[in-house]
Amino acid sequence: MPPKTADPRIALSPVENDRDLDAFIDLPWRVYADYPLWVPPLKSDIRDILGEKNPFWKHADRQLFLVYRDGTPVGRCAAVVDRTYVEFHEEPCGFFGFFESIDDADVAGALLSAARDWLGKRGMRLMRGPASPSLNEECGVLIEGFDDPPAIMMPYTPPYYPALLERAGLRKSKDLLSYHISTASPIPVRIENLAKRIGRKGNITVRCMRKNKWDEELNIVRDIYNEAWEKNWGFTPMTGEELDAMAEKLKPILHADAVYFVEVAGRVAAFSIMLPDINQALKHLDGKLGILGTLKFLYYFRKIDRLRLITLGVRKDYRNRGFEVLLYRESWLTSRRKGWKDAELGWILEDNEPMNRGMRALEGRVYKKHRIYEDDVAGFSS
Repeated sequence: MPPKTADPRIALSPVENDRDLDAFIDLPWRVYADYPLWVPPLKSDIRDILGEKNPFWKHADRQLFLVYRDGTPVGRCAAVVDRTYVEFHEEPCGFFGFFESIDDADVAGALLSAARDWLGKRGMRLMRGPASPSLNEECGVLIEGFDDPPAIMMPYTPPYYPALLERAGLRKSKDLLSYHISTASPIPVRIENLAKRIGRKGNITVRCMRKNKWDEELNIVRDIYNEAWEKNWGFTPMTGEELDAMAEKLKPILHADAVYFVEVAGRVAAFSIMLPDINQALKHLDGKLGILGTLKFLYYFRKIDRLRLITLGVRKDYRNRGFEVLLYRESWLTSRRKGWKDAELGWILEDNEPMNRGMRALEGRVYKKHRIYEDDVAGFSS
């Protein structure tokens, strides 16, 4: 039964057909009409994420919702149960994602109430988000850093979202930090000296990704990623199919000399991946590719001057040896060589002190914060 609201003009409806899905995908253009820093995603990418061929949905279920006011779409939300997450963490937690709403408490409340109800009927005791569709993809709402456009695979949300979510009964779960570093500046002397000292120990080498051995390199990344992040809050291991799908999406923009591996006696111990911030090109496409869009993208792709370090992982048995420093140094040098003047490093959990300490050593500053919210579901309390 749809939740009741104080505004009789508001109606909530599940997404049931292609027309509804089109409205769901198109809705952000209404919400962000007055936000010039927002970067429109490619509509085809959102359709792929929500589509049946996305391997994520092999272990997850979802329901999409739309809210209409006077017949016009004004809000959207997805409720998601990721069975892998529930089993891995032994926690009956579902997620809400793809959340967008005009600045209206009744609209947001109707969406979140519907998501809670749907999750509760499937045995979930906690709702967390936004995660679109999981914490391995875009997640969180922006709470600091509204004066800068979002980097690749990071959300930009209106400043009124936190108030909407809190008014609907949600509370803070965790903050995610993003750091800014000016890679046009020299590498901090401390980092340079430490990298040289670590590099002289044992049979340590640092190399780039070998694109001619794509599958082999991808398997290494998956194994280390799932091992290194295993104990992190909110982590869910990615299947081979999921990693393959993500890699295929990123492959056209991936620079082999922006992916680094640290090897010890020939065994890969750590890796890092940085990507050119293609949002600087996507913002000119208005969500559409096509022939003209492709030409625009190629033109602006050459002008990109910002990167995002999206992930870094170290095998358990090689931790506390400073291999992160070697990866930071090589990434910094590559950035300067490619003309990437600024770097976003993140996200990093607010309470991940080793990583945050490393960011401070790099003279990085926290310039954006995203927040994950949560709420009890269906009368349960934590």
